[in-house]
This record gives sequence, C-alpha cells and structure tokens, in this order.
Amino acid sequence: MATTLSMGSVFNNATYTAIADVMLPHTQNTYWHEFYEISKTQLQLNYFERLWEAWYAYMNNDTLATGILSFVMHELVYFGRSLPWIIIDCMPSMNKYKIQDAKVPSAKEQWNCAKLVLLQHFTVELPQIWLFHPLAHYCGMKISAPFPPLWKMAFQIALFFVLEDAWHYWQHRFLHWGPMYKYVHKIHHQYSAPFGMAAEYASPIEVAFLGLGTVGVPIVWCALTGDLHVFTMYMWIVLRLFQAIDAHSGYDFPISMRHWFPWWGGADFHDKHHEKFIGNYSSSFRWWDYICDTENSPEAVKRRREKRIAALRKVQ
Repeated sequence: MATTLSMGSVFNNATYTAIADVMLPHTQNTYWHEFYEISKTQLQLNYFERLWEAWYAYMNNDTLATGILSFVMHELVYFGRSLPWIIIDCMPSMNKYKIQDAKVPSAKEQWNCAKLVLLQHFTVELPQIWLFHPLAHYCGMKISAPFPPLWKMAFQIALFFVLEDAWHYWQHRFLHWGPMYKYVHKIHHQYSAPFGMAAEYASPIEVAFLGLGTVGVPIVWCALTGDLHVFTMYMWIVLRLFQAIDAHSGYDFPISMRHWFPWWGGADFHDKHHEKFIGNYSSSFRWWDYICDTENSPEAVKRRREKRIAALRKVQ
C-alpha cells in the first residue's frame, strides 16, 4: 500500500510539475523588474515596445505569453466593443437609428447570447488561440520589438480586409446551401434583428470555418512573404472584431462609415441579410455581392427588375 501511494504521489508531482512548466512564467522576477531592465538597455524602443518586450521576458515562455495575450485581448475587445451597443439598446432615444426599430433585444436574449458566446470562446477558440504561436513561429512571424512602421501595418491590414472579405463571401454563400444552413449556419440566424454581441453567436463548425479567413489569411501571407509581425496580426484582429460587432449592431447612424465609403458593408448591409436570410454575404465590403448579383437592397432589386424587363423586350 505504501509503495502504491508513493508511486501515485510521484506521478501526481510529476504531472503537476509538467503542467506548471507549461502554464507558469519561467522567471523569478516581477513584470516591472523586467520592464525597467529592458528600459535601461534597449533605449531605441518606445514605451509600448518596452511593455511588449517585458511581457515576453517575464513569461520566458513564448507560447504561453502569446496564448494568454491573444485570448485576453480577444475577450476584452469582443465584450468591450459589445458593451456600448448593449447600453444603446437600453436607450429609447436611439431607436430612431435602429434599422429594425421594432426589434430591440431583451436582457434575456443578450444574456443567453453571452452564455453561448463565452462557451464557444473557451471550448472552440481558446484551443485554436493556443496553437497560434507554434504555427506563427513555424511560418516565420516576428514577435520581438520593434513594431513595424505604421505604413506597413496599414497596408497589410487593408490587404487582409480585402482577402478575408473574399473568403467570407464564398464560404458564407456555401453556409446558406441547404444542408449546411440546416445543420451549421441556422443558429447564427436565430436573431433576425442582430445585435452586437451576436457577431460570434454561431455553431462551433461555423466559428472555425469562417475564422480561418481571419487567421488563415495573415498566416498564408506570412508563409509566402516572411514579413508579418504578431503586433500587426493583433491590430488586424481588433479591427476585424470591431467590424463584425458593428455590422451586427442593428444601428445605422449618419456618421456610419458606409455613408462616406460607399463600398463599405456596415450594419444596414448585414442587417438586411439577417432580416431576409439571403443575399449580402460579404463581411466588410459590398463589391462581391454586387459582382455576383447577390446584393439585397432596394437599389439591387430595382436593378434586377430593369434587367428582366430589358431581357423580355429583346425577346419580343
């Protein structure tokens, strides 16, 4: 009995040690100690770059550092960006900007949505986020400071928006094909009048499927060019989350981006998709729906009607 207990104890200690080795920082110093040490020796870095370097030095485990940073960033941005829309939904004075003004989500609907989204984040997205660093490292993505120049980040992020939009359009159309819609995509259409937090209210398959565009596009870019920084990747994901949440907000304001950038999708574009369950498949822009004639708007309906009339006149 003593031997059995001893072996069990050794096994448990070994297991705990292995887990701690993966999950805990490999330094005895505090985060701010690392920050001050880096500030003494790397004077060429700006304040934010020193904060970044100190985090990786403190963790001394790049996979863990990137994993924690990625997941915390995602949660803070997702729910932080959703919060203003929750507040706006509670303000009757904002109803005049509500696209479907008779369908304001209740507190119960918001809570039920939040529970499923949180479940998805911890069971579907967290494992994928944890695998991000090894994949990024394999593809040659840069981690250490300094950060890339602003012009390079702006160019790459703009390119990612364009490429992800193409991916999203065709995969979203595929999700509206009979069996895929019935067994995968239908849950996302539970709310015919969407709200901000419902941006990632979807089945696990859809979350992984469409998420490939957001994460896969930069990974492929990095694999082909060898020129991408994790910080650029983070800025891209932050902006993509803002876009997705705002597109599901259900509000169209006079200052909304689509009023000064006509090709931008925006909330009115995606809201129509949820209301009618068809058309407007793109994520960020309108051009794929325009080119493929899947746009769902009064102007598009009028344009198609005029084409049919013109075709009939030719036949006659």
